[in-house]
Amino acid sequence: MHNKNNASAIARQSPSKPNWQLYLVFALTIAVGALCYPFLTLNQTLVAALLFICIAFWATSLIPAYLPALGLFAVSTSAGLAPNQVVFAGFTSSTFWLLFSGMVFGAAINHTGLNVRATRVLMVILGNSYQGTIIKIALFGMGLAFLIPSGVGRVVLIIPIIAYLANHFGYDENSNGRKGMLLAAAFGTFSPAFSILPANAPNMLLSGMVEALYNTPFSYWDYLLLHFPVLGFGKLIITVSVILWLFPDRDPNPAIQTSIEKTTISTVEKRLLLILCVCFAFWFTDSIHHISAGWVGLVAATICLWPKLGVTSKHCLDKDLQYGTLFFTAGVIGLGAIIAYSGLGDVLVNYLTTLVHFSPDSPLTNLSLLTFISTCVAVVMNLSGVPAIMTPMASHLSDITGLSTNTVLMTQVLAFSNVLLPYQAPPLITAIALGNLSISAVTKVCLATFVLTSLVLLPLNFLWWHILGMF
Repeated sequence: MHNKNNASAIARQSPSKPNWQLYLVFALTIAVGALCYPFLTLNQTLVAALLFICIAFWATSLIPAYLPALGLFAVSTSAGLAPNQVVFAGFTSSTFWLLFSGMVFGAAINHTGLNVRATRVLMVILGNSYQGTIIKIALFGMGLAFLIPSGVGRVVLIIPIIAYLANHFGYDENSNGRKGMLLAAAFGTFSPAFSILPANAPNMLLSGMVEALYNTPFSYWDYLLLHFPVLGFGKLIITVSVILWLFPDRDPNPAIQTSIEKTTISTVEKRLLLILCVCFAFWFTDSIHHISAGWVGLVAATICLWPKLGVTSKHCLDKDLQYGTLFFTAGVIGLGAIIAYSGLGDVLVNYLTTLVHFSPDSPLTNLSLLTFISTCVAVVMNLSGVPAIMTPMASHLSDITGLSTNTVLMTQVLAFSNVLLPYQAPPLITAIALGNLSISAVTKVCLATFVLTSLVLLPLNFLWWHILGMF
């Protein structure tokens, strides 16, 4: 019997058989490099191959998400594809430190029991229906987009609370109910935000570049009228429908709902509330003080980690933070920086603009082609890469399409609001980390909403633009 136990233990410890899918990804990466080499420089070819293999591994989850990121750092630095400050740009970005602070906030909320108090309030609001719970969470997330200008900041606020709430609704770690609630929170506060001007980074980058290059500042209300009815509220309806379709589950367990007893708010809860309220106040007023949300979050997280305050555990940095996800985030941002440095994005746009045939007599075709080009840029780079690459070309594209410069610029919003894969969007990466969501679950929602947006919302959006006189 003892020998049998030893044999089974050895069998469990023996390495698993090689995964053919891994070999397929490596083979396809080599093929991508071979296809690109005749048309690109050596550096650009290597960057294109790195882009493909990182996207493939992140999209399929064949290996942990941090491994492609570490491989990206290793290959890029050893091959000299870009300066170190470009390769490691993710570690100096506001988004990285906002994610770090979000993890600290989540740990503090759990440690102090503030999540229990927030859960009690949300239980009353959400009710007993699973469908109603998903809809109300998504609407609450969209409401936050009007208040908090940072997409990652909103995710940092809402995800830990919804995760705890899902547990008390009786949904276990791998249940559809828990996934559905977290996805409704993440996509509810992320997807409609592209129609609200100050609600996320790509919007503000587009607005800033347009004002700098064309001396034409965006109007908050004009932008909202142009995008919110279809890309905002319409996208929310599609997202909620997709989540309910892909992740159906039973209604919350009423017995578990009522299991939280009322208690007096403690001193450490008051301290944490004060820290969070001051932090959120600075986030609300970033247009006044111009301090990035990431640096505000870092200051607040540092205060939370101060031992004598007692709002986090003594081992918070060692046990409560997910460093693999932090490396993954730094890798995503670094990949975008490497692509921008290599000029691969410019090559792609120049190639696509010569490949497609614009006609001044076909405005709908031109709008579709412009959206397609910007979507390709978003997939190759990231969402913020769209305004960075496309905005300087807007005047030229206006001349060859016959559309107004403003209409050409607004097609970027159609592209960077339609996310194909999670790696493109830091708020989704943050939700994966804080909610312990699988990348595959988030990818399913991204792919489904991408297809439905392309087939349903874009035609409706073009009709809405025509009614408003955009073309």
